[in-house]
Amino acid sequence: MQFNRIFVLSLGCLLLSLSTLAHAEKLTIAAASDLKFALDETVNRFLKNNPRSEIKVIYGSSGKLYTQIQQGAPYDIYFSADISYPDRLVDEGYAKGPAIPYAVGRIVLWAPDHTLDAAKMTLENLLDPGIKRIAIANPKHAPYGKRAEEALKAKGIWSQLEHKLIYGENVSQTAQFALTRNAEIGIIALSLAISNDLDKQGSYYLIPDTLHTPLEQGFIITKIADHNLLAKKFANFMSGTEAKKIMEKYGFMLPKEHRE
Repeated sequence: MQFNRIFVLSLGCLLLSLSTLAHAEKLTIAAASDLKFALDETVNRFLKNNPRSEIKVIYGSSGKLYTQIQQGAPYDIYFSADISYPDRLVDEGYAKGPAIPYAVGRIVLWAPDHTLDAAKMTLENLLDPGIKRIAIANPKHAPYGKRAEEALKAKGIWSQLEHKLIYGENVSQTAQFALTRNAEIGIIALSLAISNDLDKQGSYYLIPDTLHTPLEQGFIITKIADHNLLAKKFANFMSGTEAKKIMEKYGFMLPKEHRE
């Protein structure tokens, strides 16, 4: 009799545990790599208030993530460093939209302390023959790389520097190229330059945003997540005060601030 009671109690606890796991809300986010530190902190803050939720974040270049969604990747929310990508997905029927602006990014020259003092440089200094390799994100699918190209062309030095350029798959890999001496300097996201990982290891020069088109960033809830309540909850959180403060902490401007 005692054994039966213990068995029933154990079975009840197991079923309760399985029921809890079955009802745990899950979310998969695809995000531009410039968001690595800002979004990680935002997700952690969100999970403190939603402890039963499970959120997985996959980082990459905005263009490649865009293509993956077109090919059926099971992402619930897509954060792009260029709002034109989520806008296109809305137009193509991959989201009910519209795309929601969440930040405006900036690009910087960044170099580790053991190579150059980027804080004392401008783009023209990249012409120095002592600088052999310059890292940028691939302009074909990475918005930060495209803006780097625009800025260098605006200064009239793109053609003179092309032979020095090495391309990262995304802006995070670009930063790693500079950090690991595969390049003397890189053009990367401000949000990465001021993160704990890079802030104490190098210096940066803020590239004037008049040299390139704005890095207006936006996100969508994809079509496959149309009934995902956690996706809607997280989207609302991203529009709130806590998330906005985190974005500003990592050097992002808020869309309204930028328009004004």
